[in-house]
Amino acid sequence: MRGLKRMICALLCLVLLPLASPGAAGAESAEAAPSIRVNLRRLALTDRADLWLDGVYTARTGSGAELAFPRGSEVTVQLRDGALYLFYQGMSLRAGGSLYLERHASETQPTDGVRFARGGNYYPGNLLLSVSGGAIQAVLSISVEDYLLGVVPYEMSDSFPLEALKAQAVCARTYALAHVNPGADWDVVDTTNDQVFRGVNGLYQNAARAVRETAGIVGMYRGSLATCYYSASNGGQTELVENVWSGRGDWGYYAMVDDPYDVENPESIVRRARISKSGTGLSDAFLEILCNYLAPVMTRNGYVPEVSALRVDAIEDMALVGPAHGEESRLMTGLSITLRWSGRKLVQPGKQLNVVTTAPRETDEDFSLLSTATPGATATPTPLPTAVPSPTAAPTAYLSDWIEAATPATITLELFPDVVQALKLNIGGMNNELLTLVEDDSTYTLESRRYGHGVGMSQRGAQWMAGQYGMTFDQILAFYYPGMTLMVAPSGAQVLSTAAPNLVNTPGPAATATPRPTLMPVTGEVPEGAWLASVEGVDDDSSLNLRSEPSLAGEILMRLYKHQQLVVLETCEDPAWVHVKTDVTEGYVMVSFLERVEDGE
Repeated sequence: MRGLKRMICALLCLVLLPLASPGAAGAESAEAAPSIRVNLRRLALTDRADLWLDGVYTARTGSGAELAFPRGSEVTVQLRDGALYLFYQGMSLRAGGSLYLERHASETQPTDGVRFARGGNYYPGNLLLSVSGGAIQAVLSISVEDYLLGVVPYEMSDSFPLEALKAQAVCARTYALAHVNPGADWDVVDTTNDQVFRGVNGLYQNAARAVRETAGIVGMYRGSLATCYYSASNGGQTELVENVWSGRGDWGYYAMVDDPYDVENPESIVRRARISKSGTGLSDAFLEILCNYLAPVMTRNGYVPEVSALRVDAIEDMALVGPAHGEESRLMTGLSITLRWSGRKLVQPGKQLNVVTTAPRETDEDFSLLSTATPGATATPTPLPTAVPSPTAAPTAYLSDWIEAATPATITLELFPDVVQALKLNIGGMNNELLTLVEDDSTYTLESRRYGHGVGMSQRGAQWMAGQYGMTFDQILAFYYPGMTLMVAPSGAQVLSTAAPNLVNTPGPAATATPRPTLMPVTGEVPEGAWLASVEGVDDDSSLNLRSEPSLAGEILMRLYKHQQLVVLETCEDPAWVHVKTDVTEGYVMVSFLERVEDGE
């Protein structure tokens, strides 16, 4: 791996110089900037791509045919019978298995690019469209500095302090260059699998300034490009690469250190669960977990091992235990609880239980299987449900009143995933939240923090360091990557070929717009039990797949664009999917991309 990175550095002519001062890297280099190839998966292209060419482009097919386009051309590429077809102003061209759109130099507007929605973000680079897995695959070749303009404001808000944005720019640049792989079809994808890239929006001036003022700065370790991982919030302690991902590597520029800046930032996500020492108010999900752990003790002592027959009388002690990665790790794996409890046993008529029962508590009504005796009266046992009566049926068994266990029980619960979810402490879905425990006279309070893997820079920590402590980007990076050295690489503009003068200067015929498909109508009354929704959880330049079955493996029937209304007929067995229809089609979509349409909208 290290040898590959050194080779990449040489190929990209990265004549690296030490970083002299925080502002020393802003000068433009005369050398060409390195480029990065981005797989545009986020666009979710299927069998159609609508393109607005905001620049001078030449299209080349796999068979060598060429077609030149002036600025402002609107074209459509469709996949039919395994081949790509290019449509422009009533003309069509069979491109075959691939279509390459090359951007040319333009004196009138250097910030050219392809747009995937009218007025949407632009993608300044060369675009390769090909067929992969029965759908259109789009890979953009773009200079690293232009790429960062579409990464930094989406990985870190444009409203963050400038020095935090600069730190983000250096991390994103280093990460991208470290992933250049000439032997692959692309280098990175445009999602959180690598770095979020959504094209360039000129409104994000703070992020653009951060990219410009750190131009070419990268992180190095032992002569190779570092891999700068980062996450939204580390929860108060940085994590090590080897603790999160398997595989070998030299990660000596990372360290496991406490991060007070992340904890101090009020925008870092914190979730809390309060547990009363009296044992009251526990959720059904948490009681179920306690019952599962106590079941062997309950069974051994004749208690019914079911939630309805368990009552927590008091919690005497609670502690977080089991650091996951050595004593210095704040990632705990267990929750130790010492509790006093009562249960119920099975009793048959005519048999007497010589036990001491505790007085009924206010929480008894939670257990609807049993009736509570009137004070001062003799309790009447509540019979258990029985099978169909028969003359030879065994005597009916009853549940006893509450019987307090002779001794408290100490159990250690595994925190991930069930306990954290039962207490609603889960944040990022990675089963790695950092938990702390606070005790007062009446309660134990569990707090969870961390959103993301926790390796490298915390974006919330960087925000607080820059905004509250006035720290510069290089100081931020030194804290999160203590073994990394900052160097300066060439960062000049992308070298573009020059199109024929008559193509650049002579306007082409007026373009006939290739419109996005009209939204389908939804008319008539919404059936009883159904509801009206609108596709809103996609970007303007993306779409939602309508599938033949409620699964990502289902055949894609068509693409649904933003603001398309749908009638939601029912929720599927997998609640992440719903059955939908319009006047002209029917299928399944993921409900997370929909918003309910209120009456009158």
